[in-house]
Amino acid sequence: MAISADLGTRLEEIVNQLVSTGRYNSKSEVLREGVRLVEEREKRLAALDAALAKGISDADAGRVKLGDEVLDKLEAKYKAMAERTK
Repeated sequence: MAISADLGTRLEEIVNQLVSTGRYNSKSEVLREGVRLVEEREKRLAALDAALAKGISDADAGRVKLGDEVLDKLEAKYKAMAERTK
């Protein structure tokens, strides 16, 4: 199924430059790569949204820890790691 897209002057120039320098073999190849990158970003955003929803749900259910407790634990962990690398 063919797709026609108006990219506008600036994006069209970028696509043409990528093809003319040999980075891509065709305009279609550039656009396919762009769509793949958008797809990857959308997947990462969906995962982030799910993690945020889980965090909010946990907080609403009272499954939380005090910030000082978490920071103390992380500080001890990374201090121990630094000592092992000396």
